[in-house]
Amino acid sequence: MDALHRHRSLYKGTTSPWKETYRKRCVDRLKNSRSRLLERYRQTGDSPQRSGSGASIIVQEVMEEEWTALQSEDRRLPSLWGPEGMAEMFSVMKEYDELAVLEEIQQELVSHEMSIIEEYERNLQFEQQYISSVVEGMEDAYVICPICHTNNLNINSHFISCPCGLYINTEKQNFTPDVLRSLLESRVSEHMEDCLHNPVFSVALDTDCSPNLMISCKVCDYLSIVL
Repeated sequence: MDALHRHRSLYKGTTSPWKETYRKRCVDRLKNSRSRLLERYRQTGDSPQRSGSGASIIVQEVMEEEWTALQSEDRRLPSLWGPEGMAEMFSVMKEYDELAVLEEIQQELVSHEMSIIEEYERNLQFEQQYISSVVEGMEDAYVICPICHTNNLNINSHFISCPCGLYINTEKQNFTPDVLRSLLESRVSEHMEDCLHNPVFSVALDTDCSPNLMISCKVCDYLSIVL
């Protein structure tokens, strides 16, 4: 508690100088913890588990880790976390000006966290709808074009084509609708494991000037050949 009193006397009546540094570090760490957050979300299938202070476990961990790192650089900052974690910190800080600062940062992190989850849910829905459209099509024998999302692909023993301009030579590769559906599903799912944004399909020429069907994402730089 002595450290808290000293810290308060140093910054009383002024804006906490560590606020922006701490806030930025917490936001950056939370963004970098997106995979960990989504993995926990997938495992539970529910909203993030909340601690006694109202923050999720991930937010609590982010705030604790960044405060510890900041304190190691500025010994004037007090140790705020005890055995009870964030709940104890907020209890200790109630009578200090910094409580409002910490609560503001916590709410911003919770908002970022929910945005990550909402974006994941939107893209998961897109993935499910796309896979359903690919799998179902109009009939089992058809596959919807992944480029125009409108026409059914013409698939035979020599080529795969679409009125939108897609043309891939598949001679001697024995492609069937089932094989193509499996490839499309596999690539979309592979990308969605690490990125929340929608991938796009396109045609690109290889070194022999033969067209290949590609899947890519500008956000995460994912790139893969479908066929």
